[in-house]
Amino acid sequence: MYFFTLQMTDSMNVSKTDSNFASVSEFILLGFSFEWHIQIFLFSLFTTTYVLTITGNGAIICAVWCDQRIHTPMYIFLGNFSFLEIWYVSSTVPKMLINFLSETKTISFVGCFLQFYFFFSLGTSECFLLTVMAFDRYLAICHPLHYPNIVTGHLCAKLVVICWVCGFLWFLVPIVLVSQMPFCGPNIIDHVVCDPGPLFSLMCTSASKTQLFCYTLSSLVIFGNFLFILGSYTLVLLAVFRMPSATGKRKAFSTCGSHLAVVSLFYGSLMVMYVSPGLGHSAGMQKIATLFYAMVTPLFNPLIYSLRNKEMKAALKKFLGSSSIN
Repeated sequence: MYFFTLQMTDSMNVSKTDSNFASVSEFILLGFSFEWHIQIFLFSLFTTTYVLTITGNGAIICAVWCDQRIHTPMYIFLGNFSFLEIWYVSSTVPKMLINFLSETKTISFVGCFLQFYFFFSLGTSECFLLTVMAFDRYLAICHPLHYPNIVTGHLCAKLVVICWVCGFLWFLVPIVLVSQMPFCGPNIIDHVVCDPGPLFSLMCTSASKTQLFCYTLSSLVIFGNFLFILGSYTLVLLAVFRMPSATGKRKAFSTCGSHLAVVSLFYGSLMVMYVSPGLGHSAGMQKIATLFYAMVTPLFNPLIYSLRNKEMKAALKKFLGSSSIN
């Protein structure tokens, strides 16, 4: 029996305004409609995943910070990427966990749009940072002699700041526009996060222009960065195949393979969700895809980068003070 079904109607907190619309003061994040014991199981599973994600990415940050041997642009970007991942997963998962144990599953109007803003801004920053990391690998492999003079510590810092600033500005206008639209209920969001798709369906009036604006920005940031990464790695692969040394080829494939695996995981699920507004994804598919890029990729990223990289493994071993990492 769904323990919160009877409370949906009571939780629909709305008040009439002068414009004859109902002003929604809170939303219900429906999440997963399962029985109580399954909710507890999912809570335990997601909590474990969240803790492992924070621990894994935190370990990479500390390893990069403490080991002077890997104070190179590639690892500086990786440390910043892990720092971004911690905030990215924290923008949604804690609320998800609270809702598993809550009967009402409510989130305030302001809280919903703050989650919307930070989740999308951090995700956009991640897109830009993955692109910068691909550009870094292109310069390191295709222009090794000029690389130390081009990619300096000062440039690394500037690129990281640009990724964060652009990420937090990219969706600011559309999110403000969506938040100003009238919501007349019902206030039930059949999702695990405050996502634009379900929010558009709850509006009192048509917002086709705003919706098109949101999907256009999503398409630009996703496809633009993805095509840049694809182009960078095409040039990298051509350069790798021309390398005379088998050892050099293996090392190049190792570092690039890790990044490509992360890019594939992250962009694959994003493209399904945010660049195809006309597909009419089912609520279940939306939830699974969101969980994939909001929880699964941040969990696997530190594993992918550390287990395939000898220098990172050595740095982690030094930081942890243990020889258990083989």
